[in-house]
Amino acid sequence: MLLLEVKDLRVRYGSAEAIKGCSMNIKEGEIIALIGANGAGKTTTLRAISGLIMPSGGEIRFQDNRIDRAPAHNIVKLGIAHSPEGRIVFAPMTVLENIKLGAYRRKDKDQIAQDIEVMYEHFPILKTRARQLAGSLSGGEQQMLAIARALMASPRLLLLDEPSMGLSPKITEELGNIIRNINQGGVSILLVEQNARMALKMADRAYILEVGKIVMEGDADELAEDEGVKKAYLGG
Repeated sequence: MLLLEVKDLRVRYGSAEAIKGCSMNIKEGEIIALIGANGAGKTTTLRAISGLIMPSGGEIRFQDNRIDRAPAHNIVKLGIAHSPEGRIVFAPMTVLENIKLGAYRRKDKDQIAQDIEVMYEHFPILKTRARQLAGSLSGGEQQMLAIARALMASPRLLLLDEPSMGLSPKITEELGNIIRNINQGGVSILLVEQNARMALKMADRAYILEVGKIVMEGDADELAEDEGVKKAYLGG
């Protein structure tokens, strides 16, 4: 079942066109990787999908509902959550308060309480740190908190922007396992990741974005073996 469809997406910043006709789709249950060099437009694409910026052209459909003109809070309500680049947490608030903020649009208090426990199962360190200020967490812990907060919106689709940025190889591996578990729990994932090797290893399919255009797409395992992809993104 098709969950998200992006058709000929275009995004402008003033006179500069950052996204130049990007088309992609995500099926129910998939992990899709979007990889590319810095400045290719990966973050802009996610921000357009989640309603943080307004596209200048094209269509975005989620569960066959057109969302490219919808405000961000309505897109969250429909079932898309966005964990942005940079591990953005509310530093003066506790870990638990940050997690609860992810459910700000929900009214099902009993289910919210249950979902907090699910977050603690995904991220046990957050339970240990529940009363601690978010700003005092390590980089890896803040990344886990940002993802947990996004998941509290009960999304069908989770947009992850550079989750491994600045993390040690050990923490990156741990985070990768957590992302797989989230996906196995029924959440589809669009993963933007500078670590192309990790992204292709995790994903079912992948798209390669260069200067605002999709230049290649296909099965993630096959792309990982492509000589051009190896040379450009995998250091080989």
